[in-house]
Amino acid sequence: MEQVKVVIFDCDGVMFDSKMANEAYYNHILTQFGRPRMNSEQCDYVHMNTAEQSVGYLFMNDAKLEDALSYRRRINYLPFIPLMKMEPYLKAFLEYLRPVYKTAISTNRSDTMGRVLADHGLEGYFDLVVSCLDVKHPKPDPESLIKILHHFRLSPKEAIYIGDSEIDELAATAAGIPLVAYKNPGLRATYHVAHFKEIENFLKRI
Repeated sequence: MEQVKVVIFDCDGVMFDSKMANEAYYNHILTQFGRPRMNSEQCDYVHMNTAEQSVGYLFMNDAKLEDALSYRRRINYLPFIPLMKMEPYLKAFLEYLRPVYKTAISTNRSDTMGRVLADHGLEGYFDLVVSCLDVKHPKPDPESLIKILHHFRLSPKEAIYIGDSEIDELAATAAGIPLVAYKNPGLRATYHVAHFKEIENFLKRI
């Protein structure tokens, strides 16, 4: 691997344990339309995909799909942000990175990303944030990762991408960026870690 110059983070499942927040949010939408709460397969889907895709999936072949999409665009995600739990050592890891490495986020979140960073005191820790609103094709398409590489004028091997899902694996592979699998040993990745301190340790050796 070449000298790493940018560390790219996924948001949900990497920076935050957001399953409780996401499940509460989408179950709220389902309840509004008299639908049952999500099952485990649906929970996995909404954890990885955009809000529009997730509502489309939950209301697939449902006459209320357009109404559900419209409702999602009107409601506020802010009440659910406090349910997101920042991963251990994240801030310390970012403080370690900032003097030497560029930092970026590639996420399928949309208009909630800025408020998530603000509410958790993470504004100013990232040089670039690319959400699904900033690309035509969200992950698993590699567009967001390629956009980050172009922004910093770097090659794929000068980056690492910290992700936790199959969608992250597909995006990293397509972009040619080494994947650091966070708390998911089942992914095909260059590194597998369970804590940000492990990434800090191997960066010191590169």
